[in-house]
Amino acid sequence: MKESRLALTPALGNGTCCQPLSKILDSVTTRLWRACCGWRPEISQEALLVAVLLFFIFTGNSPFWKALLADRSLADATSWGYALAVGAGIAALQFIIFALFLNRWTAKPLLGLLIVISAFASFYMDKFGIYLNPEMLRNVLRTDVAEARELLTLDLLQHLLLFAVLPLAILHRLRLRRRSLGRGILLRSGAILLAAMIGTGALALVFKDFAAQMRNHKEIRYLITPTNAVYSLGRVLVKDAKGAPQPRRPIGTDAVLAPNWQQRDKPVLFVLVVGESVRAANWGLNEHSPHPTTPELAQRDVINFADVDSCGTNTEVSVPCLFSMQGRRNYDEDAIRGSESLLHVLQRAGLKVVWRDNQSGCKGVCDGLEVQRPDPAASPALCDGDRCLDEALLQGAEGLLRDTHGNLVLVLHQLGNHGPAYYKRYPVEFRRFTPTCDTDDLSRCSREEIANSYDNAVLYTDHVLARTIDMLKSQQAHYDTALLYVSDHGESLGEKGLFLHGMPYAIAPSEQTKVPMVMWFSPGYAKSFGLDLACLQRRARQPASHDNVFHSILGLLDVRTGVRDPSMDLSATCRS
Repeated sequence: MKESRLALTPALGNGTCCQPLSKILDSVTTRLWRACCGWRPEISQEALLVAVLLFFIFTGNSPFWKALLADRSLADATSWGYALAVGAGIAALQFIIFALFLNRWTAKPLLGLLIVISAFASFYMDKFGIYLNPEMLRNVLRTDVAEARELLTLDLLQHLLLFAVLPLAILHRLRLRRRSLGRGILLRSGAILLAAMIGTGALALVFKDFAAQMRNHKEIRYLITPTNAVYSLGRVLVKDAKGAPQPRRPIGTDAVLAPNWQQRDKPVLFVLVVGESVRAANWGLNEHSPHPTTPELAQRDVINFADVDSCGTNTEVSVPCLFSMQGRRNYDEDAIRGSESLLHVLQRAGLKVVWRDNQSGCKGVCDGLEVQRPDPAASPALCDGDRCLDEALLQGAEGLLRDTHGNLVLVLHQLGNHGPAYYKRYPVEFRRFTPTCDTDDLSRCSREEIANSYDNAVLYTDHVLARTIDMLKSQQAHYDTALLYVSDHGESLGEKGLFLHGMPYAIAPSEQTKVPMVMWFSPGYAKSFGLDLACLQRRARQPASHDNVFHSILGLLDVRTGVRDPSMDLSATCRS
């Protein structure tokens, strides 16, 4: 036995199996690294474009496929045939579009950019159920840094690593095949012609069903990645460039204060509060709120409008529309963005107008007017560096300069319930509905936790409005005071798989379009302006909308102008 052991020892010592494990791993790693570094396959521009488009079709368009096949059974072979034909048609159309811009120098940068765009778009579309139309993209481009930071979550990073970083790494290793100019033009023309034939043939097979679906559900086209982002971005940039140099068209040039203003004993302090992402379904003053979210307003003599439609489903649309004379009933984006707003009419009539903003700006409705933002240094208990709680809007409001007669129209633009970080919208003492979602990543929370955090933020809005009313009450000896609050749009909290807001208005759920609105008037204001508050309470039981705000405020402030439509003034029949 001893001799046998001695005989075996040299053999084992010289074999590779007895090498230290670290050396074996180092050897394998080195070989893999060399293989990776040496992997530089050659590919034509057309083949690369086809590969990238197929990658988009299979990985970046799940919301589109869900919408396209929503009414079809996946157990039916014709559904798969329909999906295959539509997919081939879309890929062929995208090939034709992008092939026009590809050459030896632009192919990799352009396709790399499309990969990144597709990765971001597919993540937010799939996570929140959004449609990437021009309105949504404009909303994205107008957001501020703090707002954008709240959308950068860990699951976004994981998604980008898989659907952006990895494809970009592969794209970097590929070598584009070189060819002469003449041969390149010939091959590109042939590829485009072949793509046109494939696309035409594929869509011809399902044209009847596909055309009907696109006609009845036009919004589906904004789910096709990445052309939705490219098209919407182009629309926004062209419109903004076209409208930028042009001054806003004056409206209400005949606006004057009515003669009754000369007979009033006190100046007016009118506060207009524009809320953010508060929906009617969770407004405690309405009948069906899951929580008592408005206990403080319930103790004040407010007039609650329970059935109010918003003008849009995102701030970028709703705020300009809310302050316009067109409204949703005569919606014209170019006219709204190219015209002055209600605030300009009020200032032209002789009233001092101040906009106080705790959000991402006034979206053009306060251009040329006095704009203020909360000062974090003046309110350290209410501000964390990036954001301030909405109570900061009230700091120093009593000392604001008025017009020569002492009148002031103060607009407070709230941060309100801006998601997804609902838990950041209220101080800790308002964390009354539990358990809560205390993260920006809604996918880590249950629907109950999300709804509780959202309702806590509504509860805080109730408190801020109550404090505003109390501030107005304290000024009654010197001013006739009034308040109007309305949210800009609603919010989805997981209903039908949707979160946040921004759905195309035509298909948006009521959670995103039904908003709260309340009014409050001091006794002196009601008497001075001849308001019958009991009559206004009865009017509040009827439907209303953002369209009423422009004309109602002109009426409530007794401003005479031809742009005011009495039929849209909620108080018209309640004033003597």
